[in-house]
Amino acid sequence: MLSSEMTATQKAMPAADPGLTMELLELELSLDGFTTGPDGFSAHVRAAVGAIDGALLFELPASGLVADCDRIAVLRIPKDGSITMATIFACLETGGTKIRIETPDETTADLKNFAEAFVDVLQRI
Repeated sequence: MLSSEMTATQKAMPAADPGLTMELLELELSLDGFTTGPDGFSAHVRAAVGAIDGALLFELPASGLVADCDRIAVLRIPKDGSITMATIFACLETGGTKIRIETPDETTADLKNFAEAFVDVLQRI
């Protein structure tokens, strides 16, 4: 596929771990039909990630952390059907009508680290 033919979701995602391919694809397909607006964001993401045995850790305002994004849901999804989990973000785009998936990068590394520490604390309880 030529880079000019890539979808917005593909452009938003840096090269992902190959072990995430099926889970990411399934999650993106589940999120594709989002129509409920900002009020339904959390519930829609929770249902979609639950369908692939993942978890919604928390949701927060984007506060400029991710471009063209109003809210971020921090998710944990299985890597290629294994028990190993990966942290990714579901981003509610400005306007509240579309959700895109992003993998952590240098601008969101602190959020990813916080999420992983959050999981570590929960596992110790």
